[in-house]
Amino acid sequence: MSTAAPVKPPLLADGRLDELVSRLLSSYDAGPRSMHHLGAYELPQMSEVERALNEIRALLFPGFVGNALDGASEDEVRAHVRERMGDLARRLGRQVYRGLHHRCQLIKGRRDHDCSQCAELADGVTTRFLEALPDIRATLASDVDAAYEGDPAAKGTDEVIFCYPGLYAISSYRVANRLLCEGSSIIPRMITELAHEKTGIDIHPGAAIGPSFFIDHGTGIVIGETTVIGDRVRIYQGVTLGALSLPKGKARECVSRKRHPTIEDDVIIYANATILGGDTVIGRGAVIGGNCWVTHSIPPAARVSIDGTTVGPG
Repeated sequence: MSTAAPVKPPLLADGRLDELVSRLLSSYDAGPRSMHHLGAYELPQMSEVERALNEIRALLFPGFVGNALDGASEDEVRAHVRERMGDLARRLGRQVYRGLHHRCQLIKGRRDHDCSQCAELADGVTTRFLEALPDIRATLASDVDAAYEGDPAAKGTDEVIFCYPGLYAISSYRVANRLLCEGSSIIPRMITELAHEKTGIDIHPGAAIGPSFFIDHGTGIVIGETTVIGDRVRIYQGVTLGALSLPKGKARECVSRKRHPTIEDDVIIYANATILGGDTVIGRGAVIGGNCWVTHSIPPAARVSIDGTTVGPG
């Protein structure tokens, strides 16, 4: 066995490390302050948001996510859910507060350690969100049924809950959307980006999506912030519901404008179709074929093919 001392990398051996550290610190001072958060308090933590999301999903899909609870009595299940709910309230509430407080500091232009107003807002957001969990679960039940009924390959709803990336992305979206609607800042987007990283499905938490939503396969799907999707809609992998490109420097002027399409009830959108624009409405019961590029409204019950043909109902 060799006893020779390990060779130090050149950066450590010749003293260049201190010079590099100084250069990097200088870039913090010279660069935009939005690229660092030094000396301020309590940014949200992605690891804690991920733990909170896992706890939420364990309450939404008990037994499928988290502890199996094999053979647990009704009283044991109640105690387990109560304990988990309390832990979630503390963990999620802290992250919601951090998101609100961070934005508050940016607006005020100062770094306060505590903010009673942000704490009160965070308590309200967290409480209202937790109270909405039964409603979120009811909507997700329709999404699970839509996947099972819409995919002949599904052998049971258990397979859908355990295995389907589309349901993971949808459940994360529904959690994030409710938090956003209740007034949370930053945390909703962190949640949908966790799902994006895991599944390749990018759903903005600001989108409005009705029940019985089915994403089949899912990889590469993008759903923009102002998208409106009705009930019983089915979309396949690679679909983009996006915005038309804006002139350089004009994005901030369009924040409040509807930039993404509206998809009415009972629409099917096949793989790799792209639908763009806030004025674009896909009518009820329409079918958009694979690889289609759509930038204008489509009437109800129409069929759109890749060659540009639009066939009306009947």
